[in-house]
Amino acid sequence: MNVLLIGSGGREHALADKLSLSPVLQTLYCAPGNPGIAEVAECVVLDVTDHKAVVDFCRVNGVGLVVVGPEAPLVDGLADSLKSASIPVFGPSAAAAQLEGSKGFTKALCDRMGIPTAAYAKFNNAPKAKNYIRSQGAPIVIKADGLAAGKGVTVAMTVEEAFAAVEDCFEGAFGEAGAEVVIEEFLTGEEASFFCLCDGETALPLTTAQDHKRVGEGDTGPNTGGMGAYSPASIMTEALIAETMERIIEPTMKGMAEQGMPFTGVLYAGLMLTADGPKLIEYNVRFGDPECQVIMPRLKEDLLLLMKGAADGLLSSMGARWRDAAAATVVMCAPGYPASAEKGSVIKLPKSVDLPEGVTIYHAGTARKGDNLIANGGRVLNVTAMGKTVTEALETAYRAVDMIDWPEGFCRRDIGWREIEREANA
Repeated sequence: MNVLLIGSGGREHALADKLSLSPVLQTLYCAPGNPGIAEVAECVVLDVTDHKAVVDFCRVNGVGLVVVGPEAPLVDGLADSLKSASIPVFGPSAAAAQLEGSKGFTKALCDRMGIPTAAYAKFNNAPKAKNYIRSQGAPIVIKADGLAAGKGVTVAMTVEEAFAAVEDCFEGAFGEAGAEVVIEEFLTGEEASFFCLCDGETALPLTTAQDHKRVGEGDTGPNTGGMGAYSPASIMTEALIAETMERIIEPTMKGMAEQGMPFTGVLYAGLMLTADGPKLIEYNVRFGDPECQVIMPRLKEDLLLLMKGAADGLLSSMGARWRDAAAATVVMCAPGYPASAEKGSVIKLPKSVDLPEGVTIYHAGTARKGDNLIANGGRVLNVTAMGKTVTEALETAYRAVDMIDWPEGFCRRDIGWREIEREANA
């Protein structure tokens, strides 16, 4: 089978790496890809906003499955255009992608289906939003309703901070994504990420992970797309997974089908594990980044067959097995991230044979300039390692980080700190 993978980040490098191992794969194309992906796939120049161009490429190259990595093309309806052309696609329709594309849409679904989530209100102007904040007090959570590249969420610890976040949204800091604002109750607990493959009817549970959103150590500073992650997250016990499936995932699948927008692809539930049980913080309609980078190395199954099964409605007869080992990833960033990353610094990577066993360096924001590999984004590299425990995986990952010659790059040195404490006290 020929496969086209859409995307250019660390998530897509992890997907490409796993897809490339499938015995049923013939050619893996990636649009646009990156220098790391180019080692396992044929990178092609393709405007993914031009749906006809994507369809034509698939027809000319005999593509049997399109895998859409990032959320924007899904919200834009790329999956609909491919399905209309009878090209199998892993990813939801534009209607179903509203689960990520609109915080308000998801909250309304939770209301209708009785899915546990934070109390909320939605506003389209600043004065009413501020009045609500005054009535609720702080801490409180402010979210741009639409897609804001992981940066439209503010956990405001003071009313003044909440006001500033509202003003940012309505003054255009997040473009159209901030035209409406969802204001949520602040939930207390520990966050976890849970993933399922879906084919419209069946939700096949995958595994758990935990990422670290804040840029600074000790979970300080502004939110980012994610500074590191590990899998599995032991805090998500079998009982909590079963409760999440019963109270959150299955009602979501049922509610979406009832609305005439059955969900296919990967459903990523961001959860808060509260004293009252798991509550949904938000949905994403694609693999997390950097969670994907710790999920893929642990997956025993043929990813291509699982994705094709999701696209073809065959998941009820499929399963997913996992390596007993843990995986952890450390994100290396360009200076200035997340505000405005400085591009162009030169990165010298060690040879693969020199890296510790079980280490993979996924490219997230790199480019080639002549003979040099350079930083070309905010989150630039994902240094991923396997280990018997999360503690061991992280020790190996940081050993690999220290082998990378990139003076300008920075990372958090406390990824997985909660899990390390749990393992030490076990």
